[in-house]
Amino acid sequence: MKRKSGGDLVSYLTLENVSKQYRSGDVCVDALKDVNFTLEDGEFAVVLGSSGAGKTTLLNLLGGMDSATSGKIVLDGKDVTALNKKGLTTYRRTDVGFVFQFYNLMPNLTALENVEIAVEICKDALDPRTILTQVGLGERLGNFPSQLSGGEQQRVSIARALAKNPKLLLCDEPTGALDYVTGKIILKLLHDVSKQQKKPVIIVTHNAALKDMADKVIHIKSGRIEWIEVNKNPTPIEEIEW
Repeated sequence: MKRKSGGDLVSYLTLENVSKQYRSGDVCVDALKDVNFTLEDGEFAVVLGSSGAGKTTLLNLLGGMDSATSGKIVLDGKDVTALNKKGLTTYRRTDVGFVFQFYNLMPNLTALENVEIAVEICKDALDPRTILTQVGLGERLGNFPSQLSGGEQQRVSIARALAKNPKLLLCDEPTGALDYVTGKIILKLLHDVSKQQKKPVIIVTHNAALKDMADKVIHIKSGRIEWIEVNKNPTPIEEIEW
């Protein structure tokens, strides 16, 4: 849903002419070039592109792990591109939740402790027990990662991201290490999060089949957005095959 800013309607997330260049000797490489798109709260977006297309660079800029060479990224009224190093650290800690292909759980901590340690520095954090219960792990709070299946470990990873109460959830190939059935369950969970908690969720993937479940599909090639698809009637993940 668009919101007012100075009398104008603005999107929850806006990218305006975002570019990222890397220098290799005397050569400048455009990893991203003039990227423009918007997302509203509760929108579920899929970023599609082949290896080297610029998907990871885009994710790094959105997540505050790298800075744009030019352009502007605004999330909920905050100009991310204007933040200094300390500001970006706070942004990563509080405003963005990350879900990766590999779960990155601490093996010597239980499921509950893995989530608790992630929210210790977040002032508006949600209750870790409640979030773990919401993702279906209420009976597994005391289990260590080695005692959990791949799907359960990814649920802990999602709970860890959600418990921060972020404004944006970024997912990099979140089902890449999971089997087909478990992957579908995780995708449904992420989709439900976007709709029920009104958070924009961005999934970066090479799996073109996932585009049918998205509200918006952003196609990237050679660092540029080729086109953006808007699905007015997304297909439920249960009905998608690949």
